[in-house]
Amino acid sequence: MGNSSSRLYSALAKTLSSSAVPQHRDCLGQPDPAQLDPIDPKDLLEECQMVLQKRPPRFQRDFVDLKASAASSHRPIRVMQWNILAQALGEGKDNFVQCPMEALKWEERKCLILEEILAYKPDILCLQEVDHYFDTFEPLLSRLGYQCTFFPKPWSPCLDVEQNNGPDGCALFFLKDRFELINSANIRLTAMKLKTNQVAIAQTLKCYETGRLFCIAVTHLKARTGWERFRSAQGCDLLQNLKNITQGAKIPLIICGDFNAEPTEEVYKEFSNSSLNLNSAYKLLSPDGQSEPPYTTWKIRPSGECRHTLDYIWYSQHALNVNSALGLLTEEQIGPNRLPSFNYPSDHLSLVCDFSFNQDPDRLL
Repeated sequence: MGNSSSRLYSALAKTLSSSAVPQHRDCLGQPDPAQLDPIDPKDLLEECQMVLQKRPPRFQRDFVDLKASAASSHRPIRVMQWNILAQALGEGKDNFVQCPMEALKWEERKCLILEEILAYKPDILCLQEVDHYFDTFEPLLSRLGYQCTFFPKPWSPCLDVEQNNGPDGCALFFLKDRFELINSANIRLTAMKLKTNQVAIAQTLKCYETGRLFCIAVTHLKARTGWERFRSAQGCDLLQNLKNITQGAKIPLIICGDFNAEPTEEVYKEFSNSSLNLNSAYKLLSPDGQSEPPYTTWKIRPSGECRHTLDYIWYSQHALNVNSALGLLTEEQIGPNRLPSFNYPSDHLSLVCDFSFNQDPDRLL
């Protein structure tokens, strides 16, 4: 490898334990200024695959073409939504009884996460349960050309885990060569007028190619059965914030999140019936275009098997088209031990959509 690739490997090695890359122990100290150089995603992908060479290959997932009209006049905007599973929770709290602890080792699981991101090349990346932002995702993704934002939970459960890596939270990344940041808001969600432990990031971006503005938001609502009214209140608060930011839907909107809510819950209905005129992109994969996927998370805990649809990409259906969406893993691919696994790094599946702007959005409002 040339000098730039060597620097790349050093950067990757800094985020791994010394046991995973003993030949680069001398690179685990303070980074030098050269570490700020841009890196080629192909080189980073190659380095990840070197770390993962003893693991099974990535699952094959295909995009489903959903274009109902003529081709757009601009490059689509690819958006990726993913709860990547906080490392502290995966190892210390979540009790995935069918997942070997070996499969959860950060040295390799981190590379599986990066491999998934690099494979789909999102223009915008929305993540939840990020507890390795400062030592992994920000340093690497910034060098791939992304602008990076992180908003941790005020009382992250990761902090209860021994040898944790700090709080988890939401993170938002966008390619600086495609978009200009116009406005950014970190939102601590409220419920019944009380501040909660859940957060959101909302950013207004300008697309260089079209000159159009749009808002991208990422969130992670309260988990667990019994908290349905709480999630509903958080959803109402988020919607109100987004109405203000988008000037009542004048600015197109995309919302990515782990809502911890099935489509039968009130918070889902609030988003479906909002005055922001939102639709859930993954419904379009169903034969009638009206049904969510059967699952976006599938795991086995001591209490039993959990198979739920909790993750969504909402969008302004008057202003945006969904050109394509990434198909989900099949039950056969996921396997009897479910997720996470040696093949897949999280208990949630990534969702990826390609969007384009409608030519006459006001006509459909």
